[in-house]
Amino acid sequence: MALNRLGTVVKLSTPWKGVGPFIYANHHVDKYPKGNGRMGPDPKLLKGRKIGQDMSGESGTGWNMYMSTGPIPGFPAHPHRGFETVSLLRSGIVDHADSTGAGARYGAGDVQWVTAGAGVRHSEMLPLIHDDKPNTMELYQLWLNLPKKSKFAPPQFCMLWNENVPIAKRGGASIRVIAGKYEDVTPPNPPRASYASESSSDLAIWLVELEAGATVTLPGANDPKTLRTLYVHGDDAKVTIGGASVESEYGLEVTKPTDPMEIKADTTSRILVLQATEIGEPVVIKGPFVMNTEDEIKDAYRDYKATHFGWEKHWDRQDPVYPKDTPRFADFGDGNKVYPPTK
Repeated sequence: MALNRLGTVVKLSTPWKGVGPFIYANHHVDKYPKGNGRMGPDPKLLKGRKIGQDMSGESGTGWNMYMSTGPIPGFPAHPHRGFETVSLLRSGIVDHADSTGAGARYGAGDVQWVTAGAGVRHSEMLPLIHDDKPNTMELYQLWLNLPKKSKFAPPQFCMLWNENVPIAKRGGASIRVIAGKYEDVTPPNPPRASYASESSSDLAIWLVELEAGATVTLPGANDPKTLRTLYVHGDDAKVTIGGASVESEYGLEVTKPTDPMEIKADTTSRILVLQATEIGEPVVIKGPFVMNTEDEIKDAYRDYKATHFGWEKHWDRQDPVYPKDTPRFADFGDGNKVYPPTK
């Protein structure tokens, strides 16, 4: 841990420690092999793994099956209540299905924003659609708390297609603006129940990519009470922030959020910027539920055990995957099915 004039440099944990209403940030990088024609790896490659709990890279192969029992990697149906997941996909494919009857396939550059609210059960499978080359998958998944007034909002998800996520270009830097205005660049609207939809939240999610030698100045936060953390990552990433050197897998916990921040890239680097004001309510986290009280956690487990939040009304398996040639789409379960914009 080291101090500089803008904040404290800290070693990033796994998952990355959140800031304010961001509970944590998980950065997955899986260098999956060629597919076997059925959107999974060669079954011979599964020998010796903790199938169903292959989560920590213990195989030494550079990829995980995660909670899947096979043949396709990913996260079969599991519940959430009381918060949101924001999934930023940098490469690969994710097949989504949930207990509202909704489903989606999304790809590189797309962002899926799920408001679990009163309760949702969803699956996130990672099909290997390429049989002639590796299927590298890189995903950021953020857990974002909901305020008490929104914890029982109806579940919904939004797709922010890659084509609609604005990018601010600043010399050798590009900033993907997922949430929170960046200078004159405005992102798509977040879900209506999200804390991000409240102007007082000062919430931002920016993914900054810097060429070696590039310099960019991040605008200051709007509120002195805003909490901001910069997560530096990437192979051999190294930047200078406020005179302090910050290397890959280190972060800067900012103490002067309203000050503009000059960042110089010594090497090709990436920085995830998360910021927001505190919600200012009690937080109780247990497993897949984030509530305000222990009793609400107990209620969540009871409700889920009794209903599975309606999963079986829509799906006959725990790990739905769409045919390999299915294009990116989002089906909201209400007859509204959309596709990315065409240029």
